[in-house]
Amino acid sequence: MTQPPKPTGEPVRQNVEFPSAGATAHGYLARPPGGSGPGVILIQEWWGLDDHIADVAGRLAEEGFVVLAPDLYGGNVAHDPDEAGRMMRELPVARGVELLSGAVDHLLTLPEVTSPTVGAVGFCMGGGFVLYLAAVDPRVSAAVPFYGVIQGEFPDFSGLRAEVLGHFGDEDAAIPAATRERLRQAVKDQSGIDPDLRVYPAGHAFFNDRRPSYHRESAESAWSSTLDFLRLRLD
Repeated sequence: MTQPPKPTGEPVRQNVEFPSAGATAHGYLARPPGGSGPGVILIQEWWGLDDHIADVAGRLAEEGFVVLAPDLYGGNVAHDPDEAGRMMRELPVARGVELLSGAVDHLLTLPEVTSPTVGAVGFCMGGGFVLYLAAVDPRVSAAVPFYGVIQGEFPDFSGLRAEVLGHFGDEDAAIPAATRERLRQAVKDQSGIDPDLRVYPAGHAFFNDRRPSYHRESAESAWSSTLDFLRLRLD
C-alpha cells in the first residue's frame, strides 16, 4: 500500500465543547498540519483524558487525521488504580456510548473532516467502548481496540458495520486467550465480520509509554498497523 505524504508542520490542538447526550460535553481536538483529513474518535483509558491521550491525539493528527478525544469523566483524571477503577465503574456503559455518539455527531459536522464515516481508537476501558460504540453506530467504519476491557457481557454485534483491528498482549491477565477467542467468535457469528485480533509479547497497557507496562516493539508494531488500517478504511 502506498502511503500518502505525511503533512508537514505542527497539528492544531485545542480544548472544545460540543452538544452530546442532552448536555455540553468537553473534549480535545487535534487537526492535522494540512488542515483536513479523515475523522477519528479517540477514547481514553480508565485514567481519564490525560496527557497520554492528548499526545496520542497529536500523533494521529500528525499522520493526517482529524481527532476528537471526548472527555468521559467531565474533567477528572485518576491518579491511582483504585481511583481509576471507581471512576470507570461510575460511568454506565449506556451513558458512555451516548456521549461518544454525540462526539461522532460533532466530528462529522466539522468542515475539516473529509471522511463520511469515522474511525474509533481506544485503550483499556476505551478499547471496550470502541466495541460498544461500533456495535450500535454504523458511522464507525474502523474500530481499533487496544487491550479493550469489556465491562460485563459482550454487546450485541449484529449491528456492527466496522472492520475490527484489535491489539492484545499475551501476558495480559485481564484479557486471557479464552476471552479473546470468545470475542472473536461473537463478532464473527453476530455480524459476519471476522475481526483481526493481533497478539503481542507484552502485558496490559503496552502502548502507554508513560507507564512501566510500555513495550516499545509491540507498541510500534501496533501503531504502524493501526495507521495503515485507518487509512484504508477511511480513504
